[in-house]
Amino acid sequence: MFGRQNAPDPSWRPRLILASASPRRLALLEQAGIRPDALLPTDRDETPLKNERPRDLARRLAREKAEAALAVSRNRPDLTGSYIIAADTVVALGRRVLPKPEVVDEAADCLRLLSGRAHRVYTAVALVTPKGGLRERLVETRIRFKRLSEQDLDSYLASGEWRGKAGGYAAQGIAGAFIVKLVGSYSGVVGLPLTETLALLGGEGYPIHMGWLGAVN
Repeated sequence: MFGRQNAPDPSWRPRLILASASPRRLALLEQAGIRPDALLPTDRDETPLKNERPRDLARRLAREKAEAALAVSRNRPDLTGSYIIAADTVVALGRRVLPKPEVVDEAADCLRLLSGRAHRVYTAVALVTPKGGLRERLVETRIRFKRLSEQDLDSYLASGEWRGKAGGYAAQGIAGAFIVKLVGSYSGVVGLPLTETLALLGGEGYPIHMGWLGAVN
C-alpha cells in the first residue's frame, strides 16, 4: 500500500552544487524539482586535444569542471561534502568539433555546415559524490537540420541567439524551427540530459523526489 508515512523529511536534504553558470542547465534541474544550493562555474580551455574525439572532449571537460568545483568547495565549509554536478555539450560534424561562436562570421560558418545535414550532439555529465567518488554518463543525440535559406541564416544571425552556443545554435530557441529530426535526448541538447542526471544522483543516494512533494504546476 502506498502512503506518506515513509515520505522523506523535506527539512533535510544533502547539499548540491551545479558547476555551471548556464541558465539553461539551472532551469533544467529546477524543472526536475531540484534546486542547487550553489553555482560554482569554472573557466576551462575547451580546445580539443590532438586527435581527441568529440565524445571524449565532452567527457574530459565535464570531469574537469566537476573537479574544479570540488577543489573550490573544499575551501567552503558550508559546501564541504556536497554532491557536485557538471556537464559539457559538444556539437560535432563527423570528428569535427564545432565552436561556441562569439563573432557572427564564425556562427555563419557553423550554420552553413549544418544546413541540410545530420550532426551529433554529445553531452557528458559528471557527478562527484559526497565521499569524493566520480560517476559519469555520456548522452549522444542525432539531429538533422533543414536546408537553411539565406533569409533563415541572415535573420537568425541578426537575432544574436547563437552567441556562445555550441555549434552556433540553441535548440530551445528560434533554431528549434531548423530541426527536422532529433533522435536522443532533447534536454541533453539543451545542456543537461535529465533522465541520466537524475539516475546518477538517485543511484548515489541523493533524494531526487524530495522536491516533487506538494509540487503544483
